[in-house]
Amino acid sequence: MERKSHIDAFGSVALIIFALHLAFNQVVIKVTNDGFAPVFSAGVRSAGAVVVLLIWMKLRGIPMSVPRAAVPAGVMSGLLFGLEFMVLFSALDFTTVSRASVIFYSMPVWLAIASHFLMPSDRLTGLRIVGLVLAMSGVALALLDRSDVSASLIGDLMALTSALCWAGIALCVKITPLSTVPPAQQLLFQVVISAPVMLVAALFIGEFLRDPEPIHYAGLLFQIVAVASLGFLAWFWLMSIYPASSVASFSFLSPVFAVILGWLLLDEHVGPQVWMALVLVAAGIWLINRRPRAA
Repeated sequence: MERKSHIDAFGSVALIIFALHLAFNQVVIKVTNDGFAPVFSAGVRSAGAVVVLLIWMKLRGIPMSVPRAAVPAGVMSGLLFGLEFMVLFSALDFTTVSRASVIFYSMPVWLAIASHFLMPSDRLTGLRIVGLVLAMSGVALALLDRSDVSASLIGDLMALTSALCWAGIALCVKITPLSTVPPAQQLLFQVVISAPVMLVAALFIGEFLRDPEPIHYAGLLFQIVAVASLGFLAWFWLMSIYPASSVASFSFLSPVFAVILGWLLLDEHVGPQVWMALVLVAAGIWLINRRPRAA
């Protein structure tokens, strides 16, 4: 498809479906954790994604070579990717999908702050500062809410750490030579490096298996094929067609969908403070990613 200057009907539907897809993945991770240890599961997911991605690149004739200057940033993005999902999968062992998602999807907040200082072309405007305050207030509200006995502060902090790692990866892509590398190779860096890191870490973190059943194997397969490989490629594809800021503006939907799915599918308790935190974070993300219309 040719590059477009705005989000059309197809783009809107695709981005809404993708946001729902990511939200559903949070539920899948939570369920899969009942059958596999979190760090081991995350490592297997990356290892499986390597296989799927290599096959896809071979079929499409996509080269695997990258400029030497981009290798250090690629390695860094892979290490951050590994840490991101080690702590996210572990977070969902300690806290609920709804809480983890509200905090995890605050990533645009931390990216906006870092970009303000590191990228002169991406300064915070008055509107974005308002969004920043709203979103940070929502994260603080979620962290301070202790009304849910099934949640824990350590799980919440793990989700926050994961969001910071995600922002670090995005920053690597924006300000280093990695920005010149096609999306498939960027993703390959992340899964190739993170897989061994997480699998080795899993050796020192408890058991690998937790009495897995068919649903847990299905959940792991879903993450490998539909999320960690083809799902991320679909996101990069959408980014290649539509303006990045317009695509990012749909990111506020993922925590909304995740909270609703956690409530509906897992029967999670979602107290008033979490709903309020969700509203603040979603509104803040929307304002941060919103760009003024051209005159």
